[in-house]
Amino acid sequence: MSDVIRIGNCSGYYGDRLAAAREMIDGGPIDVLTGDYLAELTMSILYNQKQARGENMGYVGTFLKQIQDVAADCVERGIKIVTNAGGLNPRSMAAEVEKILAELGVEARVAYIDGDNLLDSLDELQAAGQTFTNLDTGEALTDSDVESLTANVYFGGWGIKEALDQGADIVICPRVTDAAVVIGPAAWKFNWSRTDYDALAGALTAGHIIECGAQCCGGNYSFFEEVPSFHNVGYPIAEIEADGSFTVTKHPGTGGLISVGTITAQLLYETSTPAYLNPDVIAHFDTMKVEQVGEDRVRVSGTRGSTPPPTHKVCFNTLGPHKQTNEIMLTGLDIEKKAEVYLDQIFHNLGGREQFDDVDVQLIRSDHENPTMNEEAHAILRTTVTTSNPKLVGRLFDAKVIELGLATIPGNTGRGGGGFTGARVTVHWPSTIDSQLVTESVHLGGETTDVLPTQRMDFEDIYYQETPAEIAPAPGGATTTIPFGRLFGTRSGDKGGNANCGVWARSDDAYSWLYENLTVEEFKRLLPDMAGFEVERYELPNLRALNFYIKGILTTGAASNHRIDKQAKSLGEYLRAKHVDVPETLAAGL
Repeated sequence: MSDVIRIGNCSGYYGDRLAAAREMIDGGPIDVLTGDYLAELTMSILYNQKQARGENMGYVGTFLKQIQDVAADCVERGIKIVTNAGGLNPRSMAAEVEKILAELGVEARVAYIDGDNLLDSLDELQAAGQTFTNLDTGEALTDSDVESLTANVYFGGWGIKEALDQGADIVICPRVTDAAVVIGPAAWKFNWSRTDYDALAGALTAGHIIECGAQCCGGNYSFFEEVPSFHNVGYPIAEIEADGSFTVTKHPGTGGLISVGTITAQLLYETSTPAYLNPDVIAHFDTMKVEQVGEDRVRVSGTRGSTPPPTHKVCFNTLGPHKQTNEIMLTGLDIEKKAEVYLDQIFHNLGGREQFDDVDVQLIRSDHENPTMNEEAHAILRTTVTTSNPKLVGRLFDAKVIELGLATIPGNTGRGGGGFTGARVTVHWPSTIDSQLVTESVHLGGETTDVLPTQRMDFEDIYYQETPAEIAPAPGGATTTIPFGRLFGTRSGDKGGNANCGVWARSDDAYSWLYENLTVEEFKRLLPDMAGFEVERYELPNLRALNFYIKGILTTGAASNHRIDKQAKSLGEYLRAKHVDVPETLAAGL
């Protein structure tokens, strides 16, 4: 155990398995228990919580239940706890943790980190030249009239290391990067320097793999039939070595699966370029080696690292317009004509489409020809209106729709609101800030220590130089038609207003075919609803993978876009359902 640090993650999102913290500390030895609770969407949820329940809120309350359950045993066993559950209010969460410890009679040192909140200094920063340009749209915050609700810098792991260096047993973090809760403890264990970029890149990779909890242990896995059991799916442990190499595993006796495939899937999740940016280091995902070294044990080594970027990412939540959604089911014959008549009638009753800033209509053809049951005859008509005028939405909108219930097309029946209710929405605004303006503050035992990011230190830039990989020619010969997903796995997710769809092969021949044939043009042909978006393709031959980055498909982020799948979680499985012609030699083993 002395030559590795075993970091176990018990949470991948706000609402994850509550018992996982207890299961992680009782299931086998770990040195650090981490929990990742924050997504871009979560920050807006925590903001709404503060508005509804008071300024002392804004943190992940379920973490307190886990602390109450495991704190005493963690302290007794020397297990450190590091979490980003502090959210928008790490100070208040730390105070609540200390109350729980006092009630339990447990002596533990609790640190919290802040300095990420830019809201109070926003005017000053903008006056000093920080434009806070939206990474998705290119619009500068200084040129817009949007109202900022939250503004938080994504911190790295050095504040966490400082807290652990000072003897903290529990570290409460704000909006750190997801992987920071792993980077910090690893840097503490091995006392890495700021320029140990390869080691840091390894820890960043480990953090990215285990940040989503059970998702790298067989959860949400394309080839789910390979998973022996979905009962009590395990949570991941990264056994990190001094050079940044690591092995991902889980406790014995748990369900799920850890394989090269499940790890590859998570490596591709919510990424864009192979150069994975973090405020502490850039990890080059196209350099690592991933290999199965035992049952439920996958080792990742050789990840190269470079100097971190000169900026830190900032997550803004801004106040958007009013939106309201209506969904009805259209049934039977002439679905498109029925949709046309219904929409014309409803907007006539509402006073006209032109009074709304935007009208988004989605006709979702879930109906079957010659259906064998009533439910197979339904299609969904989903309409979302956007307006700056609150008088046009809310109860009035609902009433104007409902009052036509007996005076419209045959076979329609309501499905409820379908999402937006007429209230103003929260709009995600991803941006950056010059790292020279960033300082973390670590609070422990009544003392405050400021921690500067690496970018504010006078280090020489070090950049890894990529070497293009040679890809063997794709196999040829006679072809057969199969579903794409019989050969290839996928994993997709959201990145602000954008989405990614990672695709990987399980053999060299299959990757050669994938590399040669799944171009951006072919990707759009297979998924026609992607045709109107800019799509970038990135290659990761070491993982036998491609990654497609679809710009603008989620418009203004998960909290405010009009899609049913607001976080693009199903995009990959949509691609896997498409039929493609492949060489018979590739399909022979299926």
